[in-house]
Amino acid sequence: MSLPLFPDFKPVGLEDQAVLEGYLDQDASGVCELNFANIFIWKDSEHPRWTVLNGNLCVLVEPDFEAPYFLPPVGGERVPETVAACLAHAPRLSRVPESFVERFGAGFEVEEDPGNFDYVYLSQELAGLKGKKFDGKRNRIRKFESTFVHEYHALTRADVPGCFRLLEDWFEEKRNGDPYMKAEKVAIVQALASFERLGLKGGIVKVGGRVEAFTMGGRLHPDMAVIPIEIANPGLVGLAQWINREFVCREWSDTALINREQDMGIEGLRKAKLSYQPARLIKKFNLTL
Repeated sequence: MSLPLFPDFKPVGLEDQAVLEGYLDQDASGVCELNFANIFIWKDSEHPRWTVLNGNLCVLVEPDFEAPYFLPPVGGERVPETVAACLAHAPRLSRVPESFVERFGAGFEVEEDPGNFDYVYLSQELAGLKGKKFDGKRNRIRKFESTFVHEYHALTRADVPGCFRLLEDWFEEKRNGDPYMKAEKVAIVQALASFERLGLKGGIVKVGGRVEAFTMGGRLHPDMAVIPIEIANPGLVGLAQWINREFVCREWSDTALINREQDMGIEGLRKAKLSYQPARLIKKFNLTL
């Protein structure tokens, strides 16, 4: 395929996967947005378009719920010049990792973006939940295991209708009209529709023959997986903690680190992510002229 060259852009589609992954695989920052599956599943609300400039992949994101931005260019050639061209086209670069700022931030305004910091965990900690700090998690897991007859297996195409049903129920219970939550639901539907093609792994839990939890993730780089999706029936105490642990145990035992994405500045989400004792946060920044 011929590449769109700046200032021409192409909307991101599945047909672009190999080309975009060829660029994105060069990035080792661990930033969850610098991943083809993430860019693709959010396309209906974030409207990503891509172009190539100075040998760099430049992805322009124009979300329904925040100002437009470019992701940091990936490719490594004439980067400051490329950033300047991007910033003449859109008001900011966003989701920019610290390593990029250190190399190329000189001459630009740099601002921390804590609501988008990624939470990174040791896989062995999530899989083991050992020690006093995880007492509460283990208690809830024991409660689930002793109360409900359950089964786990890797996500298959046959499970998708059951996942759709759970997804409808889960969002119906939330029912707050938040445009971001509506966009999240569409992204999860997209992920379920395309998970094999996108290289995503999934896990489901059935209770009484019904899908009551599912989760999905993919590999960011050889040492890190990202798990962006986890939906569990909140009425089944301990189920969320159980599938969180089991998915890492069963599907990501060969991966040292797990990225559980950001808290978006939501206090409840921040508390939940901190309760799993992250090994570190991946800081992200906005760059402007």
